[in-house]
Amino acid sequence: MSVPPASASTDSAPSTARPDNPAGEMGPLPEWDLTDLYSGLDAPEVADDLTRTDADAIAFEEQYKGNLADLLAGENGADGLYAAVRAYEALEDRLGRLISFASLVYAGDTTDPARAKFYGDIQEKITSASARLLFFPLELNRLPDDTLAAAMETPDLGRYRPWLEDIRKDKPFQLEDRIEQLFHEKSVTGRAAWNRLFDETIAGLRFRVGDADLSLEPTLTLMQDPSAEKRKAASDALATTFRGALNTFTLITNTLAKDKEISDRWRGFEDVAQARHLANRVEPEVVDALVGAVQNAYPRLSHRYYAMKARWMGQEKLAHWDRNAPLPGADTRVIPWEEARSTVLDAYSGFAPQMAEIADRFFADGWIDAPSRTGKAPGAFSHPTVPSAHPYVLLNYQGKVRDVMTLAHELGHGVHQVLAGPQGGLMAPTPLTLAETASVFGEMLTFRSLLDNAASPDIRRTMLAGKVEDMINTVVRQIAFYTFERKLHLERRNGELTAEQICSLWMDVQRDSLGPHVELREGYETFWAYIPHFIHAPFYVYAYAFGDCLVNSLYAVYQNAEEGFQEKYFDLLKAGGTKHHSDLLRPFGLDARDPAFWSMGLSVIEGLIDDLEDAEG
Repeated sequence: MSVPPASASTDSAPSTARPDNPAGEMGPLPEWDLTDLYSGLDAPEVADDLTRTDADAIAFEEQYKGNLADLLAGENGADGLYAAVRAYEALEDRLGRLISFASLVYAGDTTDPARAKFYGDIQEKITSASARLLFFPLELNRLPDDTLAAAMETPDLGRYRPWLEDIRKDKPFQLEDRIEQLFHEKSVTGRAAWNRLFDETIAGLRFRVGDADLSLEPTLTLMQDPSAEKRKAASDALATTFRGALNTFTLITNTLAKDKEISDRWRGFEDVAQARHLANRVEPEVVDALVGAVQNAYPRLSHRYYAMKARWMGQEKLAHWDRNAPLPGADTRVIPWEEARSTVLDAYSGFAPQMAEIADRFFADGWIDAPSRTGKAPGAFSHPTVPSAHPYVLLNYQGKVRDVMTLAHELGHGVHQVLAGPQGGLMAPTPLTLAETASVFGEMLTFRSLLDNAASPDIRRTMLAGKVEDMINTVVRQIAFYTFERKLHLERRNGELTAEQICSLWMDVQRDSLGPHVELREGYETFWAYIPHFIHAPFYVYAYAFGDCLVNSLYAVYQNAEEGFQEKYFDLLKAGGTKHHSDLLRPFGLDARDPAFWSMGLSVIEGLIDDLEDAEG
C-alpha cells in the first residue's frame, strides 16, 4: 500500500509486497498511525491548536514579560512563579505536539510537495508563537540567585528545580532579548531551511545499481550484500550520485558551519563543540577523555579487527565496500518482521517483563513505521513527540540482522522516552550522552539473547564478529566523525571550504581510524555527504560512543549484580533530564570522569576481538 495522500488520514494498513519487500518476504510491515497526535493534515484540531496557541502565547507574554522579578518578590511569589512555569510547560507541550506531527508526516515522504508545505507552514507558525515565549527562560536567568533558591524550597516550584538549575547554566551565553528573538525568528529561513534542503536533496537522490534506480537506504544495504560484485556496484553508485550533488552538499555544509560560528561567537563559546557539551550537560574534559581513549585504542580495536577480517576474506586489504561485508557463514537470509519483533521482545522480557510490555505497545498501537519507501527519510529514529502523547519509531527495515539490532536500538529509545514522560515536557528530555543508554542497552540484550541461542560454534563466532563490527561502527566510527567535524568547523573559520578540502579532511580521518588494512578506494572521499548528523545536530555523534562505552560498563555491572539492578536501571530511565550523569551512574559504582571508566568500556570490545583471535587459532 502506498503512503496515504497528504490530505488523508495518516492511519494506514501494513504494507506487504512492494519494491523494497519483494514477494512480501519480510511479511506485513507496519506503517504508523499518527492519529494520536492529529487525524490528518487538514484536521480542524490542527487549525484550532494553532489559533489557540498563538492567542495563549500572546496572553502569556502580556502577563509575565518584564514582571517576573516583581511576581517573585510579591506575596506568595513562589506560587505565582510556579503557575507561570506550569503555563509555559503547557504551551511548550502544545507547540511540541504540532511540530512533532508535522515533522513525522514530512519524514514519511519528504518529496511530497503537500507534506513539505505543511511542514514549512507549521514550522513558521510555531517559530512565530514560540518567539513570544522566548523571554521567559531569559528573564528567569536574570532573577537573583538567592531569591530563586529560596522560592525553589517550596514543594510545587521545587519540583522544577532541575529545569531551573539547568537553564541557569546557559546564563553566561545568553544574549540581549531582542537579539535572541532575532536569532530565533530567523532560524526558519536560516538553519532550518538548510536542514530541509539537505533532507529533500537526500530523499530525491537515485543510485543506479545494475538495472535498478534505488534510493539511499536500499543502496546502503547492498554494501552488506554477500556478493562482492553487488557491494562494489553499490559503492560506485553512491560515489557517482554523491559527486553529482557535491556542490549542493558543500554549500549546505559551509553555510551551516558559518552559521554556527556566528552564533558561537556572539554567545561567547570558545570551542567549536562547547555549545553541544553544554546542551548535553557534560564537561568538556569528560568528552576529551572519551575521545583520547578511543583514538589511543584504534590499533587495538579497528586496526586489529580489520586485519583479521581481511585474512578471513583471503585479502591483504579490505576495499572500503568490503568493510561491512558479511562473513563466510553469516546469516544473510531475509528476516521476517514478526521474527524481528519476537526476537527483540523476548530479549527485553528476559531482562524485565515491564520493558517488553512497554516495547510491545509500539507494535500493537501503531507507533512504528517500518517500510523503506521512495521519499521517506533515511535511517532510523525514535521521536519522543511530547509527554502528553507518546513516541514514534521510524525504520527502513530491510530484513537484515543489523535491521533487527536497529529495531532493538530504537525501541530502547522508545522505552526510555515513555518512562521519562511523567517528568513533563520541561524535564523529560534526556541529554544526548544519556539518551543513547537505553538504546544501546537494548541492542546488547538482543545480541546476548541471540548469542546464547547460537546453533553452533561457527555461528557464534560469526555473531561475535558482527557485534564487534557494530561496536566499532558505534565507537570508533563515531569518534572519527566527531574528529572530522572538529577539523571541518575549525578550518571553516579560515574561510569557505571547497569540496576537495572537505573530502581530504574526511579521508585523513577515515584512514587514521580504520587503519592500514582498509583500502579507501576512489569514490569514498564523497561519503561524508550523506551523514545527516553533521547537518541536523553538529557534534551529536560522540554521544553514540559515550553511550556504547557506558553501556559496556553498565552491562558488566549487570552481569555481576545481585538482585536490584533492574530497579536501579529503571530509575535511571525514569529520571529523564532531572539528574546529571554523575548522579545517575553513582548507584552502579560508575564515574565517567574517571579514565578507567572509558578503559572498562573499551576493554569489552577488545575482549571480544581477543575471543575471535583465539577462535581463529
